[in-house]
Amino acid sequence: MCLKKCTQSQQVNFERLISLELGEEREDEEEEEEEEREEREEERVHENEEREEEREERDEEEEEEEERDEEREEEREEREDEDEEEEEEEKEEEEERDEEEEEKETKEGLKKGPNDMTEEEEEEEEEEEEEEEEEEEEEEEEVEEEEEEEEEEEVEEEVEE
Repeated sequence: MCLKKCTQSQQVNFERLISLELGEEREDEEEEEEEEREEREEERVHENEEREEEREERDEEEEEEEERDEEREEEREEREDEDEEEEEEEKEEEEERDEEEEEKETKEGLKKGPNDMTEEEEEEEEEEEEEEEEEEEEEEEEVEEEEEEEEEEEVEEEVEE
């Protein structure tokens, strides 16, 4: 009877010991799983932070590129304005020279001779000059449009890069 009780108590103690060890193993596994979850979460947070930093850098680069594009556009517009002003000044100077020459001829009292133009011929010449000026303006506008298209293409290429 003592042997049986001892064996039973040993059996119970053994089972308790096994259940304690199993419980400790389970706790260890749960702790490891928790640590792994925390590590994965930290990695995710770190990756998200890196992606956020990369996005911010891209945004900054895009803003800088837009600023450079705006500066180039402003410079181009300034050049165009300066060119237009120069053209206007040249036209005014040419008109002043023409007027001075006409006044000079009038003062000298030149009479109309066989080589002088008639009013119709003068009108035709003026019309031709106006047409030439219009053609020049159209050519300038075409050049400006081509420059704008080239700049837009450059911007698109830079954006694609």
